[in-house]
Amino acid sequence: MGVIALGLLTVFAGYTAVYALNDVVDYRVDQEKLKAAGGREKPDYLDAALVRHPLAQGRVSLTEGVLWTVAWAAVALVGAYFLNPVCAYIFVAGCILEAIYCLLLRVSHLRTLVSGLVKTLGGVAAVFAVNPHPAPGFLLLLVLWLFTWEIGGQNIPADWHDVEEDQRLGARTIPVRLGPDRAAALILAALALSVALSVALLTVAPLRFSPLLAGLAVAAGVCLLLLPALRLYRTLDPARAAALFNLASAYPLAMLSLALAALLTVS
Repeated sequence: MGVIALGLLTVFAGYTAVYALNDVVDYRVDQEKLKAAGGREKPDYLDAALVRHPLAQGRVSLTEGVLWTVAWAAVALVGAYFLNPVCAYIFVAGCILEAIYCLLLRVSHLRTLVSGLVKTLGGVAAVFAVNPHPAPGFLLLLVLWLFTWEIGGQNIPADWHDVEEDQRLGARTIPVRLGPDRAAALILAALALSVALSVALLTVAPLRFSPLLAGLAVAAGVCLLLLPALRLYRTLDPARAAALFNLASAYPLAMLSLALAALLTVS
């Protein structure tokens, strides 16, 4: 229970710090985006459900934003170190990669690969928090599964949502650089691979899943990832990209719920 409690606090602090770091590094760019969009946000986009980019909107000062980021990063770093010093190194690497990702906005659309790496590091750190010597095969499958989910379900759909503003700013993202057809094809391919990898991951995971729970895990991938991606591929409708982002955001929670159910079944 101690590891779980410290892990939850550390994960919350770590992701809060990384997302805040994104807003700090992208402070000027986000202001330009808001100006290009006329300060409006599409109401059906989950990332804008509360206040998106509060720093750029002036709701938080730059000094407050930096202090907020540093404070949560300090909590995450201490918590990660006590879980496993390796986790602290992983967190620092994630912060550096997130800053690099932001700075590559006008440089290369391949920055999406950096985003994929950042999202996988949280899962990798979680593994090392409970097992100092994880099986390499399991770790590799976990990384690839999270990487493809992030690329297809989060990063490219999010950039699709901002495509008009990004075009005005000269940003280099997958939808801007490759166009909607190829962006949709990449999304569908990445998410198909993610669902396939989830099946492989379930077979090597230390926790055993019953056939029913394994089937539900695959169904979650189909309903939350594949079907929305297929609808986007067929229509190329920006609203479908936002819908995919929203549904894909629920996928990790669905998988966590199934893992907890499997744990309760075993115990």
